[in-house]
Amino acid sequence: MKRNMLKFISFFVVVLLVFGLAGCSHMVHQTAIRESLIEMRAMAAKLGEPKLIDDILYFGNRKINENFEIVDAIQAEYGCTATFFEKQGDKFVRVSTDVMFEGHRAVGTILDPDGPVIKKILRGKPFYGTVDILGDMYETGYEPIIDSNNQIIGVYYTGFQL
Repeated sequence: MKRNMLKFISFFVVVLLVFGLAGCSHMVHQTAIRESLIEMRAMAAKLGEPKLIDDILYFGNRKINENFEIVDAIQAEYGCTATFFEKQGDKFVRVSTDVMFEGHRAVGTILDPDGPVIKKILRGKPFYGTVDILGDMYETGYEPIIDSNNQIIGVYYTGFQL
């Protein structure tokens, strides 16, 4: 009886540790996601106002399309992935990213048009949560990029692969 009770307590402690650490990891990721998005916005804002010119995303005079300076700096600082999406018609396309797909940066791939993120972004709201990105699960944060005319022209993203 005493032995069974000891086994039960040991099992319970292990379960608490496993789920407790998983919850702790989630909280650490959420904090890093929010902080990295703040930094990403600040780095972009230092370049100037966001704008779309001929289907190219700019901050000030700096072209963001296939410019990986900011996303790589965010990854180096926070250990997360980072992306700038540009609005093209009714889609949001990755134009600067360190998310990898088939061995290359996932530039040109789109934000899931049927996923939970797009619903929030189109309403001008941020999204924080777990989503599938190109077949892998990520803990994420997405925030709209809004131009001087108060139009949503893109999306900031950071996240951690699970």
